Amino acid sequence: MKKWIFGAALLAFSAATAVTPAHAAACSGYVGLTFDDGPSNAHTPALLNALRQNGLRATMFNEGQYAAAYPAQVRAQVSAGMWVGNHSYTHPHLTQQSQSQMDSEVSRTQQAIAAAGGGTPRLFRPPYGETNGTLQAVEAKYGLRQIIWDVDSQDWNNASVDAIVQANARLGNGQIILMHEWPANTLAAVPRIAQTLASRGLCAGMISPQTGRAVAPG
Repeated sequence: MKKWIFGAALLAFSAATAVTPAHAAACSGYVGLTFDDGPSNAHTPALLNALRQNGLRATMFNEGQYAAAYPAQVRAQVSAGMWVGNHSYTHPHLTQQSQSQMDSEVSRTQQAIAAAGGGTPRLFRPPYGETNGTLQAVEAKYGLRQIIWDVDSQDWNNASVDAIVQANARLGNGQIILMHEWPANTLAAVPRIAQTLASRGLCAGMISPQTGRAVAPG
């Protein structure tokens, strides 16, 4: 009887030690999935459902005008485990604006997202990826880390589902991809994005406000 108990315990211990390294190896790196231009009643719920069903978390770069118009969707983003970033108030070409106009675009969005229940953003994505020293000074004033991207999915440019999935497949540890919440092909690509990342040992992480790179969720 004692031998059987010892043997069972040894087997259980072996199984536990075998599982642990495999689980740890499931995330050999982290990538930053980002979705711009939300939130909306038309697109946000379906995107959040798809991400949640496929075990993905992402950073949602919201426009202030839409955060103010659809506060419930900002709260839904947070409830679904997403992170919320600032993507300006009206999505203008900020580098063509004065510093005071830039300040208004950034500060009003900080306020709109916080008022909607999204917390105070620590990440800022300039519209069109356009930036300059003046804008970066405004970002710094509000404690924001500027986030561009390493890979552009081209989903805004009518990229196919296959092309969006392939763009995600190019991501390396710490890298960030640009996507948007409104293209139908982006929504359709989510399950395959999850499969592609998992097959490469990559997990969807958060974007660090300190480094601007994707890291393990804190």
